[in-house]
Amino acid sequence: MNKKPRQVIAAVIRRDRSFLVCKRPAHKHHGGKWEFPGGKLEEGESFFEAAQRELCEELGLQVLSIGDDLFTIVDPGAQVEIHFIDVAVQGEPIAHEHEALSWEALGSLFDLDLAPSDRAFVHFLQIKKS
Repeated sequence: MNKKPRQVIAAVIRRDRSFLVCKRPAHKHHGGKWEFPGGKLEEGESFFEAAQRELCEELGLQVLSIGDDLFTIVDPGAQVEIHFIDVAVQGEPIAHEHEALSWEALGSLFDLDLAPSDRAFVHFLQIKKS
């Protein structure tokens, strides 16, 4: 029997024309790769609640609102369904759990060693833009 994938939010945080991306710790799945920040939803938690909890814990950010689910992909290696969602935040991000943070323009995101699902999302954004 196939187990339903765990729900994950990936926060698409924009500043001017740049996106916030974070480098995963080496000991985690896809360690050392860059990703959009976020995490797994807890039981009964909404995307907004998960974004509030995860972005506060990981980056010290306050979530003001969430927008559309821009892109959804199942990462079969981790049995998770990742929802890339626009998130408006307040504060300056601090890397509490990640190795590094970076604000990157859409065109420079492909220069990073992105996690596979994040690379698929950036490819989607490139196609949507053109």
